[in-house]
Amino acid sequence: MTDKYRVRVVNHISAGGLKRLPWDRFAVSAEVDDPHAILVRSADLHDLGISESLLAVGRAGSGTNNIPVAAMSARGVPVFNAPGANANAVKELVVAGMLLAARNIDDALKYVAALGPDDPELETKIEAGKKAFAGFELANHTLGVVGLGKIGCLVADAAIKLGMHVIGFDPEITVDSAWSLPATVKKAHSLSEVLKHSTFLTLHVPLVDATRGMIDAGGIAQMKHGSVMLNFSRGGVVDETAILEALASGQLSRYVCDFPNPQLAQQPKVILLPHLGASTREAEENCAIMVAEQVRDYLIDGTIQNSVNFPDVILPRESRFRVAIANANVPNMVGGISHEMAMAGLNIATMTNKSRKDLAYTLVDVDSEVPDSVIKAISAIDGVLMVRYLPLEN
Repeated sequence: MTDKYRVRVVNHISAGGLKRLPWDRFAVSAEVDDPHAILVRSADLHDLGISESLLAVGRAGSGTNNIPVAAMSARGVPVFNAPGANANAVKELVVAGMLLAARNIDDALKYVAALGPDDPELETKIEAGKKAFAGFELANHTLGVVGLGKIGCLVADAAIKLGMHVIGFDPEITVDSAWSLPATVKKAHSLSEVLKHSTFLTLHVPLVDATRGMIDAGGIAQMKHGSVMLNFSRGGVVDETAILEALASGQLSRYVCDFPNPQLAQQPKVILLPHLGASTREAEENCAIMVAEQVRDYLIDGTIQNSVNFPDVILPRESRFRVAIANANVPNMVGGISHEMAMAGLNIATMTNKSRKDLAYTLVDVDSEVPDSVIKAISAIDGVLMVRYLPLEN
């Protein structure tokens, strides 16, 4: 029996996901030493000592800012996430955020909570006070959606069903997202175009160098006076000082944010939520199941799906004997791998190689047992980051 793969669980990972790691092949615990894989939600791994045994990291969610992806890439370690698994939960919260802002619900709740329950004039004060919280309906207003991945597309669809007009922008929209985007969504050619037309603006982009501070004072100035901004992406995609200045001037009427910090705390017209975007039972279960299955399939069969640093590579087995190679995306890598196998008299049944920016990944099925000497020879090829031999048991 092959030794079990050791999986360290950081944070709470749904039991439904952990069940996808069969007990006869995996040892799963928060106390695992020298893990082959780490499953994590929001814990910061940047300062965590990473064992040399590590083969994969799975993030039970979409963002991977809490994971040292560059360091993992340099070692040939794929980082998996669960894109779209929490999309419905985030979509529903975005709709709730729009309603909170449009109907002044947060201020109204505070007003009622401050009234004395034994006050004989309670009903009179409620009737008199409600005028201060009159809002407006969502229908016929325009929602701008920046980022048209799974979440952005679901938000756009929900807004249309509420009677809103929707304009969307995403310079890197995928084919799948383009197909799932409602036909009535107007496709903008620039961020500026979205800003100029939106009464509500919702952000659904990852926090990377290109998106950090993408919403700044200049961008906010292009928006309609009294607009509402919703940020369920990451705090860093906006200039928060510019947000507060716009709220003070009335250029923005509300800022709804899922990422509280001291600068935003207790600021008027700011609605802060405690990072609730994916905090539903269903989303946590979906994320855990997706990422656990991806890590399982990678460890056992070498297949990659939904990695943030490596290409998707799925190859049905054509033999019991498989070699998986993570390498830098450099010329003649496939030739070098094939040469080493040919020198050892091995016949390749099937092979696939795919690249993603600076990284590439190769799966090779061969017709017979692969000696350790071949694994060592492939490992010594310049640019190879990691080699794994994955034979199936009889």
